Parts: sequence; C-alpha cells; structure tokens
Amino acid sequence: MPVSFLTDLRALVVMLAVAGFVALPLTADAQQDPPKRQTQQKLPAKPKPSAAAPKAAAPAAAAAAPAAPKVEQLPPSQVGIGTLARHAFMVDPQTSTVLLFKDAETPMPPSSMSKMMTIFIIFDELAAGRLKLDTRFRVSEKARNMGGSRMFLELGSEATVEDLIKGIIILSGNDACVTIAEGLAGSEEAFAERMNKRAREIGMTRTNFRNASGWPAEGQYTTARDLAVLGWRTIDDYPQYYKYYSETNWTYNNIRQENRNRLLKITPGTDGLKTGHTEEGGYGQTTSAVRDGRRLILVVNGLTSMAERAQETARLMEWGFRESTNTTVFRAGDMVVEAPVWLGAQDKVPLVIPKTVQITMPTGQASAPPRVVARFDGPIAAPIAKGTKLGTAVVTLPDNRTMEYPLEAGADVPRMGVLSRVATMIQHYMFGWLS
Repeated sequence: MPVSFLTDLRALVVMLAVAGFVALPLTADAQQDPPKRQTQQKLPAKPKPSAAAPKAAAPAAAAAAPAAPKVEQLPPSQVGIGTLARHAFMVDPQTSTVLLFKDAETPMPPSSMSKMMTIFIIFDELAAGRLKLDTRFRVSEKARNMGGSRMFLELGSEATVEDLIKGIIILSGNDACVTIAEGLAGSEEAFAERMNKRAREIGMTRTNFRNASGWPAEGQYTTARDLAVLGWRTIDDYPQYYKYYSETNWTYNNIRQENRNRLLKITPGTDGLKTGHTEEGGYGQTTSAVRDGRRLILVVNGLTSMAERAQETARLMEWGFRESTNTTVFRAGDMVVEAPVWLGAQDKVPLVIPKTVQITMPTGQASAPPRVVARFDGPIAAPIAKGTKLGTAVVTLPDNRTMEYPLEAGADVPRMGVLSRVATMIQHYMFGWLS
C-alpha cells in the first residue's frame, strides 16, 4: 500500500478526532476488537423425529400408565410406576431424564454392585497404560479365604488382570476383588480409600466403600442414583472394555459359572452391568440396555429373591422402553443461529451444536416444542476457526427443565484484507452511532 495513502488516512482520522466525530482507541490492538455486546436470540425449535425413535419420551416428573392392572397395587414410587423394590432409579442418560425414582437417594448396602467401582478403577489403569491385561497378581491368603461368590483362585497362584476382570464381572468373585485391590494398592483398606476418592470425582455424592467386593461392613453404603452414575460413567468412559459386562458365562480353573445377570439372556438389548445381594439389603441389580440406539440404566435393590429380582428388573426395563421415547431437537452439526462477524471475510458465521440434542417424552403424546435461546458475545472478531466454542444454546424443555449445550463455529472465517479492515473501522467509528 502507498505510504502517502496511509499518511493521508492517519491525518484524516486525527482531524476527525479533534473535531469530536471519532474516539481514538488507547492502543493499536484495541482497533481490532469488535464492539462487544451480549446477544440472546430466541429461536423457534421444532423437534425433528429421530430415525431410531419416531415418537417422544417421559418427562422426569410424569408417571406413565402401568403395564398391567396388578402394577397399580405395587408400592408407589416418587416418580414413575410402582415397584416391589425398596430402592429404584431409572434414567435415560442421553437426555438426563429420570423415569423412575423410589428412595433413590436413601443410603443402602451396595452389596456386589460395589464391584463396579473396583472394575472402574481397573479400567482407569488400563486406559492410562499403567496396567496391562496380561499383568499378573499373586493370590494372598486373605483373597483365597474370602467367602461368598468366588472365582476359586488358588493360594500363591498368579492371575492375569483380564482373568480377574472376568472373575469379578461374570463370576462376582470376592477373591478376585481382594487380589486386584492388594495388587494395585498394597491392601484392601488402601484400595477402598482410592475407591471413595474416585467416587467423589465422578459425582457419587452419597457413597462410602469399605472394601473392594461389597462384603458387608459397618459404614459402607451407596444409593441407587450413585450406582446409576457409576454405570453410565463406565459405559461412557470405557467402551473398549465395557464388553466384559455382556459375557453370560465363563470357565476358570475347570469350573464353569453363569453370569448372575439373567437379563442378559431374557431382556433384549441388555449389555450389563452387575447384580448384588446381602442379608441386610436384599437382592439388587444395576442394569443397562440399548434398543434402537437408545440406552436406559436401571438400579433396583431390596428385592426378596433372585427370581423376583430378575422379573422385576425385566418388567421395569420393558416399561421404560415402552412408555417413553426420545425426539431429536438438533442433530450434531445443525446450525442454531448465525452470529455477526467483526472484520471478517464473511459478515456472519454459523453457530452449530456439536452433539445431538434429544428430549424424552411419554410415548404417543404430543408435546410443545422446547424453547431455545442462543447466547453469545457479538460481533465475533475474525479470524474464526471452525470448531471454536463461541456461545451456548439454552434449551428449556416442556417440563421446564433447562439444559445448556455449547455452540461452535460451523465454518472458518478469515480476516478481511488491510484496506477493508481500515475502511470498516472508519465506517464504524464515524457512522456506528447512527445504527
């Protein structure tokens, strides 16, 4: 650019400043910053039916109709249908919708469902590379002498981590839990401290472990809601290892044992997680199932037998899939709004939602579309890189629950050339007050 032109331009700007028409910035960098203002834009959001689930699903506080007349006689739940379980919690993790809640925040014995945390820590170690599936741990006398369900490890023998994973998940082996705990932390007591620390980190707010197996111990407790959190984090964080939860039987040391999770065989879509039983807490189970791409997680406890546990868990899972469904509000990559751009080659940038947004509603019931508000500071200064987080979409559901999702730039927007930037800044400073 000719030097004389720049000199004349600077002189023009200075004259205008002296005349009171232009406010000169304090620094050169300030010239490049757009005049920021908080933008809130309400958007009409028309739910788009999901290809997998063409209907709609249950709000958290709505109780669906029972599957059969007998259900009405069951002990009531605070949310959802009645159940024989003393504690029950069902959630659709894709929408965070609670479909069933019965004393789900009341402390209860974790029983063998606490083994899910032992497994979660093993998965932590494997994913971090600090442990390998073929790593071996020696079986101590304490491990060998454990009562209850066992993997039948021999004193002084060594077992691989993969065998111990199967022994804990499929066989519910208390001996395998102690072997892992001592191998990773030196003692079961030290491992329990680690379990509690990890529980707090992932949001299990009302849980305290005293051992690795769930063996009855004073001061050991959890809640149905916390176990659902643990189940979902296991599925979400470690899909490469979650496959072990769906194995129906396993043979170790020439002893074949069946997985106690009967729903793996009787309820379509079931792929985990863990059963449990203590005299104090009764029979319980944490279950996950997927149908047509939709997952439900159910926790029950306080049932009177293995048969009742299997029947009640299967009934509740069928109810959850039958009486509720998900509707897509936005698909991943959908544009929510266009935001103005400051000093960009394009004057607008699409703001897109990076993940699919779904809502859960009762099956067959029409619902008002959710309210969507896009929030961002605009105009947005160029250059803008695609994928940069620029704002938030606030989605208010028909039941008045509010959820927030990030908004990202849907395209790259380079900066204007030098001449265009100068002209745009002069135009803004001279005439921006008119807009």
